[in-house]
Amino acid sequence: MNDLLATEICGIKMQTPILTASGTFGFGEEFADFVDLSRLGGVMVKGTTLKPRRGNEGVRIAETPGGMLNCIGLENPGVEIFLKETLPRISKYNMNVIVNISGGSVEDYAELAKILNVEGVAAIELNISCPNVKDGGIIFGTDPKAAAAVTQAAKRSTSKPVIVKLSPNVTDIKLMAKAVEDAGADCISLINTLIGMQIDINTWRPVLGNITGGLSGGAIKPVALRMVYEVAKVVKVPVIGMGGIRNFEDAIEFFLAGASAVAIGTANFSDPLITMKIIDDLEKYLIDRNLKNISELIGKLKVN
Repeated sequence: MNDLLATEICGIKMQTPILTASGTFGFGEEFADFVDLSRLGGVMVKGTTLKPRRGNEGVRIAETPGGMLNCIGLENPGVEIFLKETLPRISKYNMNVIVNISGGSVEDYAELAKILNVEGVAAIELNISCPNVKDGGIIFGTDPKAAAAVTQAAKRSTSKPVIVKLSPNVTDIKLMAKAVEDAGADCISLINTLIGMQIDINTWRPVLGNITGGLSGGAIKPVALRMVYEVAKVVKVPVIGMGGIRNFEDAIEFFLAGASAVAIGTANFSDPLITMKIIDDLEKYLIDRNLKNISELIGKLKVN
């Protein structure tokens, strides 16, 4: 393990603080021909639900200035197939498998966390940007009480570290972060996508089949960076920053803002080698500045 980038989050030893964001890297195996998966701090695998999901109908991805919109709709084979077929297959890659889970009720999250409390799963990441079907469709990630309830339920159901992924579509991200930390979150990841839309001026119809979708990519980096900075100042648990990271300079900004690790998302689509490039460039940056470990950057933003 390279001492320069070696880190540990929630008891998970990581060779580097560079992870891949859920929904942008499949289950990891899809990138095995391009990337040394063991060099990644972890792979946040494709969002997993209790039952298989086909996802949304119609157009599901659209390019935007500096990013992309998506409304995939959590298409996945379901947790049973993941455990029986996918997990045994990807376990050979010597990578930390972090399973991103989604549900329509608190009970769904609790059941998923319990089912995934198995060898080969390093941690659980809660996607709380989902509607609570039992409570009039309110989004778990926009209501502090709902977010706390999901976090508590997952924590009670698993011995794995629980990472809560925060939605940026809120008025006060700090309030959400404190709510999930107080509810037992071991780590906080942020940000999930911003809500956006695109219209076809020839047909006068929405481009996406779902009308709206999640905006990701370089365009959202300033928002993500600001939110990571705000959250890192008010919580004691580690923070994983994500949102528009496209190079090592972007990653360093997140470390300086207080992130203990970062996850690369949309950039994987345009450059399958991007994670390896960022890792190599980070090593060079630390060597050039005579720094012994990445931890010497975390939270070192100078504001005075």
